Amino acid sequence: MDLTPKSMKYRHSFHAGNFADVHKHVTLVALLDALLRKDAGFLYVDTHAGRGSYALDPAQAEWRDGIGKVLGATPRSPELVRWLALGCPKPATYLGSPMLAAAVLRELDRAALYESDPVECAALRESLAARARTHVACSDGYQAIKALLPPPQRRGLIFIDPPYEEPADFERVGEALTNGLQRFATGVFCVWAPIKHLDDLERWVTRLARRITRPLLLSQLWRAPRDARASLAGSALLIVNPPWRIEDRMRAWLPELQRILADNSGAGSAVSLIAPPAV
Repeated sequence: MDLTPKSMKYRHSFHAGNFADVHKHVTLVALLDALLRKDAGFLYVDTHAGRGSYALDPAQAEWRDGIGKVLGATPRSPELVRWLALGCPKPATYLGSPMLAAAVLRELDRAALYESDPVECAALRESLAARARTHVACSDGYQAIKALLPPPQRRGLIFIDPPYEEPADFERVGEALTNGLQRFATGVFCVWAPIKHLDDLERWVTRLARRITRPLLLSQLWRAPRDARASLAGSALLIVNPPWRIEDRMRAWLPELQRILADNSGAGSAVSLIAPPAV
């Protein structure tokens, strides 16, 4: 089985603000807010951070079917309203995961942001140069999981959002989750994956669930039938150790987001909790 979306050569700047970005970033802010409800600090790790801030180029069409549709709607769910206020701080600008985190983290929290592309990394480092307790590294984010976990705070969110340009990316994600949970069993891990075909996604998630003895929450948002192998049909997020109330709240705001973004009868969304296997 080859899960790699070969036609989807991922570039942060090209895809910024598309429907998958909206799905992952609304969820990310909701997860960060859940950790912020406690007074104790925590560590945020972003393994594939990108440059963090993107100009919405009128010549690029993808954002029009993502953030463009949300801007043209009137979201009601608190999670959508909250993210929208953070994600577009000024016209024609879209914030990615590291800048969203920087906007909400407190002085007692710490961020470690990794980006392997030197140009993107330099731009991110410049944007966050004045922010204390934020480390930007131009290196492999998977290595950060081994180097930084467990954090001294014993609380943390690890966001794994690889480009899936290589067949090995899916296996590397599995290894990263396994290694991370061995070091930090109570940490919150959030992984993004493309949906090309539902059967492939379900087999991948099933294999991961056999290796992970922690609760898993799977969130899916698709704009085309999930057997559309020729393009990106949908977006999936796998959350390990989902914080309290995340599942309930996601069941409220994800259908609303689906309605805003949908443009055909094949669109849909789903939230499912996968219990750890019996021991």
